[in-house]
Amino acid sequence: MPVRIIAQIIVQGGQIVTRALARAVRAEYETIQQARRATSHKETQQSAAASTAHGMTLQEANDILAVEKMEPVHIKERYDHMYNVNAKKNGGSFYLQSKVFRAKERLDEEVAGKHPAQQPQQDTPGKDKETPV
Repeated sequence: MPVRIIAQIIVQGGQIVTRALARAVRAEYETIQQARRATSHKETQQSAAASTAHGMTLQEANDILAVEKMEPVHIKERYDHMYNVNAKKNGGSFYLQSKVFRAKERLDEEVAGKHPAQQPQQDTPGKDKETPV
């Protein structure tokens, strides 16, 4: 009889520990999910704010410059090419040149947000280039 009582105590104790562990794991999982949702929501808000500030979405900016990699070097190469191709002296359009400039600004901001230590330098149009609006 005493063996039976001891076995019941051990089984009940194991059940209590198992339930407590399961609750703790569920609570931790829910906390992680909430943090993930909050981070995702914050990034979405920042991206929307940047789109509003520049009047262009990240996708639109990427379509304009056709950047393969979101790296400052690639963005600058594509920007220089597209800006020069659309220069008025080459028969280009000031409007398209302006779009290229805004697309570069938008992509630079996105890269700076992801890699604050590697902030790209802002290109300023030279003497032969017109300042887009």
